[in-house]
Amino acid sequence: MARSAPDTTTPDWAAATEQRLLDAALEIVPHEGWTSRLAAMAGKACGLSPGETELLLPQGPADLAALLSRRHDARTLEALAAVDPKTLKIRERIARAVEARLAAAAVDEAAVRRWTGFLALPPHMALGAGLAWESADLLWRWAGDTATDENHYSKRALLAGILTGALAIRLSSGREAALAFTDRRIANVMAFEKWKATTKLKPSQMMDSVAGALGRMRYGR
Repeated sequence: MARSAPDTTTPDWAAATEQRLLDAALEIVPHEGWTSRLAAMAGKACGLSPGETELLLPQGPADLAALLSRRHDARTLEALAAVDPKTLKIRERIARAVEARLAAAAVDEAAVRRWTGFLALPPHMALGAGLAWESADLLWRWAGDTATDENHYSKRALLAGILTGALAIRLSSGREAALAFTDRRIANVMAFEKWKATTKLKPSQMMDSVAGALGRMRYGR
């Protein structure tokens, strides 16, 4: 009996099948690696045609890398749902959030080791930075951050760096070393935030001054 064609026009089919492809890729990647063939192999394992696989994963392994990061983000928020961030100090919120994100990634540790190597390659570094930013944004929103000024961006940049460093240490030296690194970095960030709150030096004003100087150099007064 011929297989009926899936309804590829529905979002539900796309979202569900993306997760099936990711599940298949996680089984394959420990021995295959995060290679250009990974998406095709995952599609074949799911019984999809090459066209269906390409429809869902036009960027191949890069799309799978993004799916894995977002699955870990979702898993993190599920774990944090039982925590009321308002009962914690801000540094405790971020420490708890980073710990939950590390635990979410640890479930797929073998694949994550290959994933980090893939994202460290020059063609994929921008993707890795973007995914780290996404994760940091979600965690700050869970922590209750509502900043819309320059702090919105500086907080996410700092947390993205903590997440990336903590994951690397988690993979190389274990959970306790990663949490110790997180605590040190958060202490550094809190000291920086305290300095920003008390100093008369404002980064946005500096940038305005620099922009004005460059404009005068280019266009004159």
